[in-house]
Amino acid sequence: MGDVLWTPPADVRERSRIGDYLRWLAEHRGLEFADYDALWQWSVTDLDGFWGSIWDYFQVVAHTPPTATLAGRSMPGARWFPGATLNYAENVLRMPGLRDDDPAVIAHGQTRAPETLTVAEVRERVRRVAAGLRRLGVGPGDRVAAYAPNIPETYVLLLAAASLGAIFSSCAPEFGTRSVTDRWQQIAPTVLVAVDGYRYGDKPVDRRAEVAAIRAALPSLRHTVGIAYLDPDGPAPDGALAWAELAAETDEPLAFAPVPFDHPLYVLYSSGTTGLPKPIVHGHGGILLEHLKMLALHHDLGPADRFFWFTTTGWMMWNFLVSGPAVGAAIVLFDGNPGHPDLGALWRLAAETGTTYFGTSAPFLLACRKAGLVPREIADLSALRGLGSTGAPLPAEGFTWVYENVSDRLQLQSLSGGTDVCTGFVGGVPLLPVHAGEIACRALGAKVEARSADGSPVIGQLGELVITEPMPSMPVGFWNDPDGVRYREAYFEVYPGVWRHGDWITVNERGGCVITGRSDATLNRGGVRLGTAEFYSVVEGLDEVVDSVVVHLEDDEGGAGELLLFVVLAEGLELDDAMRKKICRELRTALSPRHVPDEIHQVRAVPRTLSAKKLEVPVKKILTGTPVDRAAAKGALANPESLTAFAAFAEGRAAP
Repeated sequence: MGDVLWTPPADVRERSRIGDYLRWLAEHRGLEFADYDALWQWSVTDLDGFWGSIWDYFQVVAHTPPTATLAGRSMPGARWFPGATLNYAENVLRMPGLRDDDPAVIAHGQTRAPETLTVAEVRERVRRVAAGLRRLGVGPGDRVAAYAPNIPETYVLLLAAASLGAIFSSCAPEFGTRSVTDRWQQIAPTVLVAVDGYRYGDKPVDRRAEVAAIRAALPSLRHTVGIAYLDPDGPAPDGALAWAELAAETDEPLAFAPVPFDHPLYVLYSSGTTGLPKPIVHGHGGILLEHLKMLALHHDLGPADRFFWFTTTGWMMWNFLVSGPAVGAAIVLFDGNPGHPDLGALWRLAAETGTTYFGTSAPFLLACRKAGLVPREIADLSALRGLGSTGAPLPAEGFTWVYENVSDRLQLQSLSGGTDVCTGFVGGVPLLPVHAGEIACRALGAKVEARSADGSPVIGQLGELVITEPMPSMPVGFWNDPDGVRYREAYFEVYPGVWRHGDWITVNERGGCVITGRSDATLNRGGVRLGTAEFYSVVEGLDEVVDSVVVHLEDDEGGAGELLLFVVLAEGLELDDAMRKKICRELRTALSPRHVPDEIHQVRAVPRTLSAKKLEVPVKKILTGTPVDRAAAKGALANPESLTAFAAFAEGRAAP
C-alpha cells in the first residue's frame, strides 16, 4: 500500500506543535523519543504519564486539582482525573495566543451575509446567552436542545449551556421530526432553540411545521427560543422568545460552573442500527483533553490558524470543529449546500477565509475528482497546510487526486474515529509521511489494534478494530442507562474489557492503518453513517409496507455507492412508481434527503433469524456476489427460502 506523496520537512520538530511538546517532555519529564512510534508506544502504555502530560502541557484551567490521573484502567469503568473540577467552556473561551480583537469565528452560509466574530465578541455573546438561560431557570444538569444549523448562535448556545453545567444536544434542521423526537424524547430537554428554516443553495426550506411538531412531542419543554434565520423579520413561534430576548443586554458577569471531570457536556447519538439512536453522553474533561491533544498535536493547529471542517450540527465533526479555539485556532463555520453553485464552492470559501486546515469527507473529495475539478486553478489555496478527510475510507486514487489537483505542499490527513469517542483515533501527524490510501498512524493515547476472529492481535491482516486501553473521551455512559447495561452491550460484549468499535481495520508493520468499512450493517451515505432502524421505523410505518430491508453497496472507486431498499407489501399490492414516490417522500420528510434510496424493489419476504432479527449483512453479501450458502447459515434462519430472491436479483444485475 502506498506511494509516498508527502514527506515532513527536515525541521518539522522545530516548526510543529508536536515538536514543541516533545521538547517539553524532555525538559519537564526527562523523556526523549526517537520517533512517533516510540512516542505512541509510551502514550498507550504509561496512561498516567501521557494524559497527565497533556493536562500540564496545555495548562488546563481547573477549579480544583485532580487527586490522580487515572483511578483504575478497567473498561468500562475507568475514572479519569478524580477530584478535579473544571469547565469545558472556560477552557475554550480562554483562546490561548489570541488577542481580544483577533477573529475567533468566521461564519459563512447561503441564508445570510458572512459574519466574523472577534474573541471579545464571542465571549460577550456567551455571557449574554448564559445569563438568558439562567433567567429561564436553566442550571446544572438541565438539557438545552438546538434544532439549528452550523451558525454562530448554535456555537454560542453550546458554550453558554456548558458554562452553566447544563447539557447540550443538537440536531441539524434537515432532520425530520421523527429523527429529532427519537433522540430528544430520550433526554427530555427543558429549553429548545430552533430556527424557522434555512436556505440550501438557492432553495428556501421552511421548518416551522417541524418545529411545531417537535415542540408538541416534547412535554418536558418549558421554553422555546426562535431564531429568525430564514426570515429575519418573521415572528417567533407562538409562546416562544426571540433569540434577541435570550441574548439581551445584562450586567451579569461571565462565570463558569466548576463541574467534575466527567460531568455531562453534551449528548451525541449513534445512528441507531437496532432500536432508537443511542444517546451517548460525553463529559467536560474527557472531550477537552482529547480535543486539545488531537487539534494541536495531530492537526498542528494554533493561534495563527483558521480551521474549517464542512459539517452539520448533526455530526460529531461539528463538536470536534468547535473546540478549535481551545488551542487558539479561529474556526470557520459554513451552513448550506457544499455543491452550490458548483463543487468549487467550499474550495473558494477556504481561499476567501484564509483557511489553513480544511476538513471534509472522502465522498466530497471523490465527487470533486469525478467532476474533473482542479481546486488550485479556481482558488488561491496557498494558505492551506492541512486537509482532513473522514466519514468513509479515502482510497489511494483520492489521495493522488489531492496532491495533483489541490496542492503538493499540504499534509493530507485521512482519519477515522466515531461519535462514541468524538474524535479520530487513527489519523495523521506532522512527524509522519503520507502514503497513498493509508491512514498514517494510531493517535496518541489510542491503543488501537486489529483482532482476528479468535481475538488475537494481528499485524498486516484484516481484523476487528478494537481499543484495548481506556481513553478519557470514551463516553461517560448512555443517557438513562443507570447500571451501564446498554453501554456494555454496545462496545464490550464481544471482547470483555476491550472496546470493539465495529470497523474492519488493517494495521501494517509501520503503524499505518487501512479501514475497509463497518463490520456491522450500518449504512454510510455521503460520509454520514445512517442507522437501518431509523429507515424501518418510517418505511414500515406505512400501511402498505409489511416488512423491509435496506443495504448500502459501496462503490469500489470510493463513490457514493447505491442504497437499495427491498419492501414486502401488504397482500394483493404491487410496487409501482406512485408507491416508490410515497416511500421516498416519507423518508425525506421524516429523516433526511440522504435516507432516500437509489432503488426500491419488492420481495416476498425479508430474511430473518430464528430470533426474528433481519439479516442485512447476508443480504449485502449476496448482492455483492457471495453464494447464498456462504452468505448465511440457513439453519439459523426462520425463512431460508427468502434468500433466493436476492440471489436472483444479484444475478440479474450482474448479467450484461
